[in-house]
Amino acid sequence: MKKAILYINQFFGQIGGEEMADHAPEIREGQVGPAMELQKQLGDEYQVTHTIICGDNFMGSRQEEAINAILGFLEGKEFDIFFAGPAFRAGRYGSACGNICKAVKEKFSVPVITSMNEENPGVDMFRKEMYIFEGGASAAAMRKDVSAMANFAKKLMNGEELLSASEEGYFGRGIRKQVYLDPSVNAADRVIDMLLKKVKGEEFKSELPIPPSDLIPIAPAISPEELSKLQIALVTSGGIVPVGNPDRIQSASATKWGKYDVTKLYDLAEGEFMTIHAGFDPAAANADPDVVLPLDALRAYEKEGKIGGVYKYFYSTVGTGTTQAEAARMGKEIAVELVADGVKAVILTST
Repeated sequence: MKKAILYINQFFGQIGGEEMADHAPEIREGQVGPAMELQKQLGDEYQVTHTIICGDNFMGSRQEEAINAILGFLEGKEFDIFFAGPAFRAGRYGSACGNICKAVKEKFSVPVITSMNEENPGVDMFRKEMYIFEGGASAAAMRKDVSAMANFAKKLMNGEELLSASEEGYFGRGIRKQVYLDPSVNAADRVIDMLLKKVKGEEFKSELPIPPSDLIPIAPAISPEELSKLQIALVTSGGIVPVGNPDRIQSASATKWGKYDVTKLYDLAEGEFMTIHAGFDPAAANADPDVVLPLDALRAYEKEGKIGGVYKYFYSTVGTGTTQAEAARMGKEIAVELVADGVKAVILTST
């Protein structure tokens, strides 16, 4: 009988929600949460012997500690394959699944499989490292996503012929495999056939697909004269917030943003503002938040007449692990407010 182990987060491990996101790694014998569905889908020839549970924030902010703990759990355990997730569209969870799968694969040389939605940042981070199945947007797709992972695992472990990424249902890993057509068609005929279909407006499939690029036009330059009359708004994905994080913005995979009044401030003082960003060492930013959000520099420009002024609020969120869809939504929401208030220039800072 082949043995499998599954990694899941605190929510699916039935520990709790966001309030338990700092839950330390633990391993349990048997199946917890999605592991029960995975066991059902794998069938009698497999046994899911253990379930590993770890809080998303713990993995995100103390990654090395979490991974080392989990690898320690696995020492001496017999397992033939390792699963993680499904992570759906949850960015922190996707990143956690990718990181632990990569570590397990390197340490124990076993196959690893996970599942994420295409909007999950973990897909681009780890698609070249492992099999990541194209999953649903939410837990409503749990059974379908677990089934896809289990069915592929059985093919993989049984040594069956594996089809292309698109046919199997996982994200392409950039690996090209030579295929011989039967009957054979030479390259010249194939490319002419594609060209004719394109000219006729018919559907065709490229043999070398190119990912689409979302190109944003560069904004026209602002003259110094115009700049001296404009209010400049500050926006950051560096996680600068008032101490205590009153809006409870997530430290990774953010879905929230906040805005904070700076009309009476000339810089961001230590002890009054801080960063909640989980993707970099916060020491410098906490000692001087202006290194991430340069309010002091803009106040100096304002005094010198180089800019007309500083907009009354700054806007903040966290970029690490945040999905493209969430980032686009938050950006649009912030932009609507700024445009409605007549702001024509923004400085966007990162980390």
